[in-house]
Amino acid sequence: MTAARPPAPRTDRPPHHSGPATGETGGGLRFGYGTNGFANHRLDEALAVIADLGYAGVALTLDHDHLDPFAPGLARRVDAVAGRLSALGLGVVIETGARYLLDPWHKHAPTLLHDDPARRIEFLRRAVAVGADLGAEAVSFWAGVRPAAVPPAVARDRLVAGCATVVEAADAAGVMLGFEPEPGMLVEDIEDWRRLSAALGGPDRFGITLDIGHCRCLEPLPVPDCVRAVAARLVNVQIDDMRRGVHEHLEFGAGEIDFPPVLAALREVGYAGLVAVELPRHSHAAPAVAARSLDFLRAAATGLPAPHAAGRPVPAPRLCSSPTDASPEAAHM
Repeated sequence: MTAARPPAPRTDRPPHHSGPATGETGGGLRFGYGTNGFANHRLDEALAVIADLGYAGVALTLDHDHLDPFAPGLARRVDAVAGRLSALGLGVVIETGARYLLDPWHKHAPTLLHDDPARRIEFLRRAVAVGADLGAEAVSFWAGVRPAAVPPAVARDRLVAGCATVVEAADAAGVMLGFEPEPGMLVEDIEDWRRLSAALGGPDRFGITLDIGHCRCLEPLPVPDCVRAVAARLVNVQIDDMRRGVHEHLEFGAGEIDFPPVLAALREVGYAGLVAVELPRHSHAAPAVAARSLDFLRAAATGLPAPHAAGRPVPAPRLCSSPTDASPEAAHM
């Protein structure tokens, strides 16, 4: 029996963005969108929608249905994605926050902190190799939540050892790493990242991924000052709205962040990388959310009144300390 073909793509969508990967999408900044917010789309079609909307790049989360690095034919599939990115004029960063890619039972496991981190290390090595083949601007990763049975000092030693291995792979491949401080994880803020970088000897290729929402969630500095504080090592930016003390990635206008000063700070420090929207729980309405997100960011970058923000209903907070799906580990992606 012949399998049913998927329906033909719509023909009433806007023409895709045809500018170069370095193209600007608002106020001198290059906006991108994360594929973890397009989890219900085929990767090829997600890239097309993101480009059609006018984004300059994509934050590509390697996952079971989006360029699985453990599935057969990786080299052929990477070549196909590279060609697609080039044809669409999209820059790319690699993200590694897939939930169940490594363990079908435990979210984000194993991390570099577990007793046996071999699967995570191999994943990160493959992510670096994929990043090199795609010409990625950065490969982003994080520490993970410390397992209860692992003492803090042991977890820190494991993290340093694991990161050193990844840095070695990145050096060999010529790829920049962006390590992301993540609320609730062993490295959760900028100061934690600084200590980790120092423990590694301050490698040139060990930069920082800054999530703008996380800055509002827990950093002591105002969000624009967080940008300035890490400017010299900033290689990747994720952007979303958030509220103080609540680790929940919100659409723009649903949280507490004043975005024009944040985007002005990124311009001020000369940041030239992607500023990628990070809304991993919005795949159910991905094209619409991506469209209004870009409208909002373009307006905020140029000082115009932000569309879609006024009157937006604000969802009830889900506290980071909750043992439910809103825990720090669950809240990320």
